[in-house]
Amino acid sequence: MVRLGCIADDLTGATDLALMLAREGMNVVQTAGVPDRELDISEADAVVVALKSRTIPAAAAVALAVRAAEALTGAGARHLFFKYCSTFDSTDDGNIGPVIEALLDVTGSDFTLACPAFPANGRTVYRGHLFVGDVLLSDSSMKDHPLTPMRDSNLVRVLGRQTRMSVGLVGYEAVAAGPEALKAAFADARAAGHRIVVVDAITDAHLRAIGAAAHDLAVITGGSGVAMGLPGAFGLAPHERTGQRMAAPTGRCAILAGSCSAATRGQVAAALAAGFPAFKIDPLALSAGRLSAADILDWIARQSDARPLLVYSSADPDDLRRVQEKLGPAAAGELVEQCLADVARALPGRGFTRLIVAGGETSGAVVAALGVEALRIGPEIAPGVPWTRSLSGTDLALALKSGNFGSPDLFVKAWDLLQ
Repeated sequence: MVRLGCIADDLTGATDLALMLAREGMNVVQTAGVPDRELDISEADAVVVALKSRTIPAAAAVALAVRAAEALTGAGARHLFFKYCSTFDSTDDGNIGPVIEALLDVTGSDFTLACPAFPANGRTVYRGHLFVGDVLLSDSSMKDHPLTPMRDSNLVRVLGRQTRMSVGLVGYEAVAAGPEALKAAFADARAAGHRIVVVDAITDAHLRAIGAAAHDLAVITGGSGVAMGLPGAFGLAPHERTGQRMAAPTGRCAILAGSCSAATRGQVAAALAAGFPAFKIDPLALSAGRLSAADILDWIARQSDARPLLVYSSADPDDLRRVQEKLGPAAAGELVEQCLADVARALPGRGFTRLIVAGGETSGAVVAALGVEALRIGPEIAPGVPWTRSLSGTDLALALKSGNFGSPDLFVKAWDLLQ
């Protein structure tokens, strides 16, 4: 029976959330897009719907989220979880605020919380301010994000610009005091007229307390960390998934990296240092017609090395800025995503069945190109990054990685968890 219906604004975020829920004891199915009525999800405790809505116009993001919410509540879900990035990736127009408003309307609810904290990946919230490691969000590499530059760390202020609803703060003291104190703080905030509260969280214990306190809410929003406490509130027990190995289809390995985040650039550098055969995509050459997916596939066909192949467009901020000045941020991103999707579409036919994809937008484009509609969650490679295996279409092992997640050696060592 579906207890929890989840809506994520990109594919890697959905996978991150699905991993968290599975590790905490839930039977989880993840779908790419709103699930087809023919897909049997009756045995799942949680269904995570991956949308590609983080950077599309707010009205389109709302429409997709409402469709997903209606499908999930129609399947029996009594609670909805809206998952967004742990760095709160958004613009002043949305899409986090508008989607929260819409989900509250769909459920007839008048109150929810917002907490993107994920301490295992260095994301914490204190006094309503989001930190990435030891620095404020506005001082992190996210300030240079090509589509959603985050230059304000005060989440109450950021969310307040995205919604007509009153946004308040539930601070560290209430969180540290535990679930009952949090429930009282929620009640006080609601009485004060706030419909959304940003909640502080610094440790996993705080996230578990928030999950327990939020169990009765029809709508819960945040990063995957907040979901940590929800399975326990449903009476389920966590189980260890780290270090397990997953059966995977026999075949070659490839990495498709479209993210330009600092973490992915470090992973690309480590793969290059390890001697992985690599092809770097030049967006300007793509735009001018001097490079195409067919050229990359010709290069792949010439590679006899047994090591994973790396195809990447990851660039440092200065190079990225030069490309965006010529092509525009959205056009540059879409050009690379489409190229990587076209490459991915051809890979299974060339014997590649084990893929790592870096970047939320890139992962969404690749999964759509591969025709994968649902995934089973496998072992954890890094916090928020599991291996998965397709439940529809071509049999594939996929690791769909948020651009910001994972240690520098992820591209090199992830393959050890496949058998």
